[in-house]
Amino acid sequence: MSAARWIRRLCILGVLLCFTVVVLGAYVRLTAAGLGCPDWPGCYGHLTPSGAQSAGAAAAFPGRPLEPGKAWREMIHRYAVGTLGVIIILVTALAIGSRRQRVASVPLALALLATLITQALLGMLTVTWRLNPLTVTLHLLFGMTTLALLWWLLLSLPRSPARPAAATARVPVPGLTAARALALLGLVALFLQIALGGWTSSNYAAIACPDFPTCQGAWWPKSDYGNAFVLWHGLNIDYEGGVLDNSARIAIHLTHRLGAMVTTVALALAALFVLGRRGLSFARPSAVAVLAALALQLGIGISMVLKTFPLWLATAHTAGAALLLLATLALLRSLTRTMNPRPA
Repeated sequence: MSAARWIRRLCILGVLLCFTVVVLGAYVRLTAAGLGCPDWPGCYGHLTPSGAQSAGAAAAFPGRPLEPGKAWREMIHRYAVGTLGVIIILVTALAIGSRRQRVASVPLALALLATLITQALLGMLTVTWRLNPLTVTLHLLFGMTTLALLWWLLLSLPRSPARPAAATARVPVPGLTAARALALLGLVALFLQIALGGWTSSNYAAIACPDFPTCQGAWWPKSDYGNAFVLWHGLNIDYEGGVLDNSARIAIHLTHRLGAMVTTVALALAALFVLGRRGLSFARPSAVAVLAALALQLGIGISMVLKTFPLWLATAHTAGAALLLLATLALLRSLTRTMNPRPA
């Protein structure tokens, strides 16, 4: 099998597994299993929670008794991350090995590998720094970045074996530059909103506003923005359950809701602009996907509040964000391909 086919298959597998890892990470966090294994990379010094339990290894962590359910959720997440790491290493090696054939972008593959290494470091710090909100948020962002890079690499792969290209000239496409700019703006807004979502979750601020569209029965309740976005509170603090008071958590939640409004406008504007331009018909499927993913994510977010934050909807909220990211990147990629060539 050619390197191109191997890279494509590994990228597809990597995207699917990375998506699973992101959602599984949210599930681990939401079920308070992030410290199910208080050490790293093992669990109470063992490869499995069962091994730790049979060896009585939990005695070395008197403040953290072994809870098998939480420990297994955390370790399954780590096993999945390890498998993803192997896939990314293989993709990078194949990209470098086939660089003369230009099958895949070597700089992009190397960026993906560097992101993986950074993500592994953040995973370690998330545990050893006991769920420090900044580390947890960065861990989420680099997880989403890993997914984005894998997806972009997959979208960038040639769809057929390389052939000598005929001389072509580009035909200007009206509105293409504006569409690219709008899609890029939407991507930036989405990235910032994902960061806000991570900050909301890591500070346990999701339940600070248990009603919708109001918060605490008011349109603008008392909020402490002075403490809501302090990035660093120091080490030797157990952040499980959060350390902020309710007014600071309200401020975080309200900011996340405002961010959702801004992101919705930015992405909807980009998608509707593409749909409204006849010359951009090649990008319409991606634009429709953005609108569908956006509607799904908004529906999940609102339902999550109205139904008092059930676990499955809270987990689905992270999955929805990942799907929206993939759809937005697909739109941007469709607008950056060489379009409408004609014989020179």
